[in-house]
Amino acid sequence: MDWNQLRVFATVAEVGSFTGAGKVLNLSQSAVSRQIGALEAALGLMLFRRHASGIILTEPGTELQVAVQDMSSRLALALSRINEYREQPEGPLRITSSVTFGSGWLSARMNHFLEQYPDVSVSLLLVDNLELDLSQGQADVAIRFDRQTQPNLVQRKLMTIHYHIFASSEYLAEYGTPITTADLDSHRLIVYGDDVQAPVQNINWLLNEGRPKNDPREPALRVNSVYGIYRAVCSGLGIAALPYYLSEEAPNLVELFPQITGPSIDAYFVYPEELRHSKRIDVLREFLLAEVKDYRSKITSRNVDAS
Repeated sequence: MDWNQLRVFATVAEVGSFTGAGKVLNLSQSAVSRQIGALEAALGLMLFRRHASGIILTEPGTELQVAVQDMSSRLALALSRINEYREQPEGPLRITSSVTFGSGWLSARMNHFLEQYPDVSVSLLLVDNLELDLSQGQADVAIRFDRQTQPNLVQRKLMTIHYHIFASSEYLAEYGTPITTADLDSHRLIVYGDDVQAPVQNINWLLNEGRPKNDPREPALRVNSVYGIYRAVCSGLGIAALPYYLSEEAPNLVELFPQITGPSIDAYFVYPEELRHSKRIDVLREFLLAEVKDYRSKITSRNVDAS
């Protein structure tokens, strides 16, 4: 089968039109149509149904689309493995993680990584509520927040993330600084929403800190993402529990009750067994471990200075 025809077919199936596929592939609509026509003639089947509002895949077309997607994933994985035979780490490196961690901690360190390894082309794939499948080649490496159980994945603990209590300096100037946890009763608290899966257990511990478990405080605002909580705190809306790595991004955040530590979550560096000997993954792992060590040192120093 002509791979070029399959590539054109996959693009048409994804975009949903010959004209749109032509723009993606830098081909004319007639060239795209000829490629699809030749592929349909070779197979003796129609792959698309044409109608006034566009095109849709036929049942054989859907089958072929799944097969081509699988072929593309396997080819990408093979090319990744071939790249590892070079002397220096180079080539594409796709890293997936959560939106909050990827935006707040990981992306801030990619500049230093690319300075050290300019021939590595990094793509950050940041998603929530959906884990990209490493075994299917959807990403090369992941930062995950629970221990993986799949036998074909290699994992190493990267760090433990702790939650602490923060408010903005503007909020404290207007509403005062709580001295004891009992003072939180008279402050506006921002917590995670009840209707979505929280990133850690007991994420809303602040509602019960210093109070009986059966008598929690009433929050001023519920948000369904840690990043949303962070933005609300930065705006001066109230007090919330946040991971340290987010507080680094906002100089106006003030830590309250530093002696109190909330729940924690472990982050793992994960990649497929097939890439165990990847130079790109090796250097990324060692780079991130060094960054974590430096990060811990800064937090320890900051806590000592605060005390």
